[in-house]
Amino acid sequence: MAMGFDFNEMNKTKKTLIGLGLGQILSLLCTSNAFTSSELARKGINAPTSQTFLSYTLLAVVYGGIMLYRRPTIKGKWYHYFLLALVDVEGNFLVVKANQYTSITSIMLLDCWAIPCVLVLTWMFLKTKYRLMKISGVFICIAGVVMVLFSDVHAGSRAGGSNPVKGDFLVLAGATLYAVSNTTEEFLVKNADTVELMTFMGLFGAIISAIQVAIFEQGELKAIHWSADAVFPFLRFAITMFLFYSLLPILLRTNGSTMFTLSLLTSDMWAVLIRIFAYHEKVDWLYYLAFATTAIGLIIYSMKEKDEEEEREEQRKKLLDEEEGQSLPDTSL
Repeated sequence: MAMGFDFNEMNKTKKTLIGLGLGQILSLLCTSNAFTSSELARKGINAPTSQTFLSYTLLAVVYGGIMLYRRPTIKGKWYHYFLLALVDVEGNFLVVKANQYTSITSIMLLDCWAIPCVLVLTWMFLKTKYRLMKISGVFICIAGVVMVLFSDVHAGSRAGGSNPVKGDFLVLAGATLYAVSNTTEEFLVKNADTVELMTFMGLFGAIISAIQVAIFEQGELKAIHWSADAVFPFLRFAITMFLFYSLLPILLRTNGSTMFTLSLLTSDMWAVLIRIFAYHEKVDWLYYLAFATTAIGLIIYSMKEKDEEEEREEQRKKLLDEEEGQSLPDTSL
C-alpha cells in the first residue's frame, strides 16, 4: 500500500511541475509574440489580423493533414468550433486595437480582468470548485501584477493615449473574450479530440481572419515594402503562435483554464527580463518583487490542486472499500 501511495504522490507532483513549467513556456511564447508585434509596429506595419491569419492557416494545414490521415469520427459540433474561433480572433483583434488608444500600463490590466472572468465561467459552466487556498493563490498573482502597474507609474512610463476610456473598454472586452475562449477550449479539449479541435479552430480562424483582412487591412498590406525584414517577423509570429496553440490544450486538460490564465501573468515579467538583458534597459525594483510574488501565487494555486485530487482519491478509495466489504460473502460458516 505504501509503495502505491508513493507512486501516486510522485505522479501528482510530476503533474504539478509539468503544469508550472508548461505554463511558463506558454507565457514566454506569448511574450515573444508581443515583442514581434512591437517590432512590426516600429517598422510602421499595423496588420494584426494578418499576423493571426498565418497562425490559424498553419494550424489548419498541419492538424488538418493529421486528421485526414487518421480519418477519425468527428466528436464535436462544427458551430462550437466556429464560435470558439470567432471569439479567439476578435479577442486578439480588440487587444491589439487597444494599443492605439490607451497606455501599455492599462493594457496590462487585461491579465487581472481575465482571471475573475475565467473563475466565474468555469464555476458556472464547468462546475469547477475553488477553495480558499486556490483563491488565495489567485489574489497573490493579481497582487504581483498590481506591483507591476505601480512600478510603471513610479517610473513614469504611463502614457495617456489618444482615447484612454475607449482603449480601456477595448481591453476589457478583449479580456472577456479571452476568458470565454479559454473556458470553451478547456471544455472542448476534455470532451473532444485535440487534433480535431486544432484543425477546426485553425480552419475557421483562418476564414474569419481572411474576411477581416479583406475588409480592414487591404490598404496596410499594399503599403508594406515586402522584404526579408518585413516577412521574417510575420513568419516568426506564425510559428510561435502555432506552438502556443499546440501546447495550450495539454495545460488545459491537466491543469485547467484558470492555471493557464494565471501563468500568463508572468508574461509581463518575462518581458521585463528581456528588456533588461536583450535591450539593456533599466527597470524599477518593484518588477523583481512582482515576479517573485506572482511565482509564489502560481505555486500555491498548483499545490491546492494536488490536495483536492488527494481528497477525491481518498473518498473514491473509501467508497470502493465499502462496496467490497458489502459484496464479500460470509465465510464464517
